[in-house]
Amino acid sequence: MTSSLRDLKVYTTYPHSCSYLEDQEATTLFVDPGQPVDQKLYSKLSVLGFRRSGNHIYRPHCSQCNACIPARIPVDEFELRRGQRRTWQRNQDLRVACTDSISDDEAYDLYHRYICLRHADGDMYPPDREQYEAFLNSVWGCTSYFRFYNNQAKLVAVAVVDRLEDGLSAIYTFFDPEEDRRSLGTYAILWQAEQARQMGLNYLYLGYWIRDCQKMAYKSDYRPLQVYRNSRWATLL
Repeated sequence: MTSSLRDLKVYTTYPHSCSYLEDQEATTLFVDPGQPVDQKLYSKLSVLGFRRSGNHIYRPHCSQCNACIPARIPVDEFELRRGQRRTWQRNQDLRVACTDSISDDEAYDLYHRYICLRHADGDMYPPDREQYEAFLNSVWGCTSYFRFYNNQAKLVAVAVVDRLEDGLSAIYTFFDPEEDRRSLGTYAILWQAEQARQMGLNYLYLGYWIRDCQKMAYKSDYRPLQVYRNSRWATLL
């Protein structure tokens, strides 16, 4: 196992169409796929703004744009806003179960409906089972899958969460697109922040905040929010 970040090999992709900002090109920096990874190394890279997709660790590295900004919630300082408190109360009837896999039909069928009805204009449409498992699973032993069930034992949401040394990392959440009233995407973040606090961890990592992208700008609703700019974390004002 490589213990020093200086020993890591990293590569960049060729420029490609940006998934978030129209008419922009993106370049991605990624860690050598042959590099052995454990929770310690993964945690160090997360502190430097890296994320994972499946077993690949990456970070945006665009020469003409720095709109993708790593973001995290310091959970001990986090305070729910009025609308977030209503969402929290509205979902207290949900039961949460933790599993170590989402390879079953129940989870995939929910994912399939979510992508088709919420993200038919995105990179993950049309949904594909092989892509689903490659994107959400990892082999590093730090991933949990939290399933949210209503009173009728119906699966309404799944949160894919990684345990880091200093926090939880919210990898992806998918939910029943017909349950609009519950605001399940918001609730999943609130639940993960509370889970991190109860576990004695410091942060909930949210991935990239992008001010001018509606799909990513919502992260600034969680305050205080820390962002990683100029090689350091600071509170977003």
